[in-house]
Order: sequence, then structure tokens, then C-alpha cells
Amino acid sequence: MSTLTHNSMTNHHVPGLIQQVSETLHLWHERYRTRRELTQWTARDLQDVGLSWSDIAFEADKPFWRA
Repeated sequence: MSTLTHNSMTNHHVPGLIQQVSETLHLWHERYRTRRELTQWTARDLQDVGLSWSDIAFEADKPFWRA
């Protein structure tokens, strides 16, 4: 008879799953934050990095889950 219990078999990957979910949530938050920050840049800021207002609008309009 097996010494493994049902719980030990089903919870084996939970720590890795929790870490993946945490990393995904962090990435989504960073995308949201940086896209909102881009909308606050001045024309000079955009010129310095070679972006246009349309570039910023395109990026800022993306949902946080889209790269």
C-alpha cells in the first residue's frame, strides 16, 4: 500500500504555483504603473527618448495583462 496521501500528491506544486501567480501579479502591477507614468511625461521627455504622443497613447491604452 502506498504511503503517499492524497493531500501530499495534490499540494506538491502549490508553492511553485503561488510564486508564479505572485510574479504575474507583480508584472501586471508594474505594467499598469509604468503606463500611467508615461501619460505624465512632457513633450521634452518624449523627445529625449524618441517617442511621440501617439506612441504613448498606444501603450497606455493597452490592458495591463497585454505585453
